[in-house]
Amino acid sequence: MAAQKDLWDAIVIGAGIQGCFTAYHLAKHRKRVLLLEQFFLPHSRGSSHGQSRIIRKAYLEDFYTQMMHECYQIWAQLEHEAGTQLHRQTGLLLLGMKENQELKTIQASLSRQRVEHQCLSSEELKQRFPNIRLTRGEVGLLDNSGGVLYAYKALRALQDAVRQLGGIVHDGEKVVEINPGLLVKVKTTTRSYQAKSLVITAGPWTNQLLRPLGIELPLQTLRINVCYWRERVPGSYGVSQAFPCFLWLGLYPHHLYGLPAGEYPGLMKVSYHHGNHADPEERDCPTARADIRDVQIVSSFVRDHFPDLKPEPAVMESCMYTNTPDEHFILDRHPKYDNIVIGAGFSGHGFKLAPVVGKILYELSMKLTPSYDLAPFRISRFPSLGKAHL
Repeated sequence: MAAQKDLWDAIVIGAGIQGCFTAYHLAKHRKRVLLLEQFFLPHSRGSSHGQSRIIRKAYLEDFYTQMMHECYQIWAQLEHEAGTQLHRQTGLLLLGMKENQELKTIQASLSRQRVEHQCLSSEELKQRFPNIRLTRGEVGLLDNSGGVLYAYKALRALQDAVRQLGGIVHDGEKVVEINPGLLVKVKTTTRSYQAKSLVITAGPWTNQLLRPLGIELPLQTLRINVCYWRERVPGSYGVSQAFPCFLWLGLYPHHLYGLPAGEYPGLMKVSYHHGNHADPEERDCPTARADIRDVQIVSSFVRDHFPDLKPEPAVMESCMYTNTPDEHFILDRHPKYDNIVIGAGFSGHGFKLAPVVGKILYELSMKLTPSYDLAPFRISRFPSLGKAHL
């Protein structure tokens, strides 16, 4: 048996937003937690970097909206603890045709969940947002709770909070071996550790860690081109003009989204919610940038709908998505080892939900009753993952 000082209550692999919030909840409950990150912090190789993310309660599924109620509370608590602004309320404008089924479903969900929102006709949209061009008579749905999360500041504040609560963060340490057992043994490029439980929040590297443990999840890793477009008149689409975040539904197989100009002065973030298959190890190789079909989609969209933006991207950055087939998360224990917990498949919409995801992963790792119904997030929903994988 390991000496007590060498034994961790939990080890968390991956210091993105999900792993950090998991470590935060563990440390808050006075657990001895070690957070391991393969890259030196801060880094831009995963899914949690960059300046901004959209936060919203508008969702097709009630269970996400329910989780978001608590997420807003925890984000506010972290903001208070950090003493710095991590969030700005701008509203979130959903745009689509009146008959768009997603728009109808989201509106019904907001009503059921008593989330403050407004339905805007084409005429009302033109009056309130004259610099959006509606080409098909689109209508709007405004989620008043929507806004911008300052992602980089939030991640840094969270890593600081974990340390202040007594958690240990080791970056530049890649996990090379996991040995399951009553105590899980974790070997890194630097040293070995053991813990009562292990939480894997490794984003696009998840299956690399899980394959030796006898399971492979149906995860698709995508490289996303995040594009910024220059305002013809600085401030036209800025926060100071009360311009909201937006999601535009029904134009393409996946939605387009945008955030008001802020992180780069005079540049507005507008991107396509999908990308190209990419190995996370090769994301930054020159050939990885060859496929820019999604950028062409956004360019024609900007030209058609945002007349006060120049329709060529001024800045392009990359981000990784790790998608499940249904784009719902995986929050579950390993089917064979119940002290190994997996948080994966955040499918490009996990950042805002991380405060509650981290709480759930903490509860699973400590064998507590989860605060939420985890049926939508279980590994068993994928029938192809039978006993043969174990």
